[in-house]
Amino acid sequence: MKIDTQSFRTYSAKPLEVERKWYLVDAEGQTLGRMVSKIATILRGKHKPQYTPHVDTGDFVVVINAEKVKLTGAKPQKKMYYHNTLYPGGARWEKFADVLQKRPERIIEDAVWGMLPKGNLGRQIYKKLKVYAGPEHPHAAQKPQKLELA
Repeated sequence: MKIDTQSFRTYSAKPLEVERKWYLVDAEGQTLGRMVSKIATILRGKHKPQYTPHVDTGDFVVVINAEKVKLTGAKPQKKMYYHNTLYPGGARWEKFADVLQKRPERIIEDAVWGMLPKGNLGRQIYKKLKVYAGPEHPHAAQKPQKLELA
């Protein structure tokens, strides 16, 4: 009995074959970690059947109301953000409340970046994330679909 090995080939997505959608996520009242893990999955393309680990098969995600994201427990008082100026003694630490007040987009951006692969592919995937502090965004022309994460 001869087996046709042609039908057992593994599918590998090509970058030009990928169809990208736009999703809109409202961060108001969402728990940071749970929301961001689902966003990272969509950015990578793991929700699609043609997912390929070494190819960017993901979709675009627009996050609005980043200033209204919440943390559970004592994390709002304890969570710190690290930044280094690359000068001697240039390590800087900021509290969650200060970051939320000055630049709330950074909270979601840092959390998503931590869940993406590092390197060229991760940077390419990260560029498809658009985060805005308020309810307005400039991506209405792309007609993003509202994504319910709950």
